[in-house]
Amino acid sequence: MTTTRLVTTLPPEGGRVRPPAWLPRGSRLKTARSWQLWVMLAPAIAFTVLFAYVPMYGIQLAFREFDFAKGITGGDWVGMKYFIQFFESPLFWTLMRNTVVISLTTLVVGFIAPILLALTVNQIAHARAKRLVQTVTYMPHFISIVVIVGMLQVFLSPTTGILTRLFEMFGAADVNVLGDPGAFVPVYVISDVWQHCGWNSIIYLAALSSVDPQLYEAAKIDGAHRFQTIRHVDIPALVPTMVVLLILNMGGVLATGFEKIYLMQNPLNLPVSEVIATYVYKIGILSSQFSYSTAIGLFNTVINFVFLMVANQIAKRVANTSLW
Repeated sequence: MTTTRLVTTLPPEGGRVRPPAWLPRGSRLKTARSWQLWVMLAPAIAFTVLFAYVPMYGIQLAFREFDFAKGITGGDWVGMKYFIQFFESPLFWTLMRNTVVISLTTLVVGFIAPILLALTVNQIAHARAKRLVQTVTYMPHFISIVVIVGMLQVFLSPTTGILTRLFEMFGAADVNVLGDPGAFVPVYVISDVWQHCGWNSIIYLAALSSVDPQLYEAAKIDGAHRFQTIRHVDIPALVPTMVVLLILNMGGVLATGFEKIYLMQNPLNLPVSEVIATYVYKIGILSSQFSYSTAIGLFNTVINFVFLMVANQIAKRVANTSLW
């Protein structure tokens, strides 16, 4: 009876989209019924396949001796040669340390700051003031990274920088923040949080907007003050969103922002600012060592994938929330 009803709701014979024969009969019927949705999804699928999966063909370059005359697939197979070369390189542990420090610091601070901002904005009762704070905080997200780095160079210039002069007023003379290896990570993280904190808080504000107002009323009746309301009402409402975003961020734990770090680099801070992304660019593009740089990039991707899988499994067991 159910099968007859499903068949009769299929599109006319002229417009019927026949599902693949390898699908089970029930799945084929559901696919045929929702053919319009598949048509809408087709451009996104084609884009993903073309730009995400087809380029994977070049991964074999990490296992071959690249030859310009023979192309990607014409070089001699060398196996794990370039991976071993990277692991034995004197720069390996320096690159890993710098990448992990910058990535984890940005991940932790950049993950907590939007949550705190969303909780703060949610407590603003005046609607106009609330909209003003939201607008001011997420506007820096639209500023180009090149402009951000230019602003840092202007504000932190050793001779004419506004912030440098402010430091001198508090007794710190001859300060070169952009050239100080110890200041590179704080400057990078603070500027990154300033730029993206407001934008990243939007999804948390959306989650808070779905909280049942009766929960706030019940908290007031029970005598809960503002911080107790945040702890027992707001934060539990944010936990599923926090877990999902944390899992997604863990997938890029070693994927530091190449453009910003590369633009902020100089000979003075290079010992702490050289990361895997900038090293791959210098080795692969500037030095034309394509096989070696491909191997390093593949290693970086595999590590990120492992972090993503582990974070997803931990979240599934601990918080009963996961991506799959």
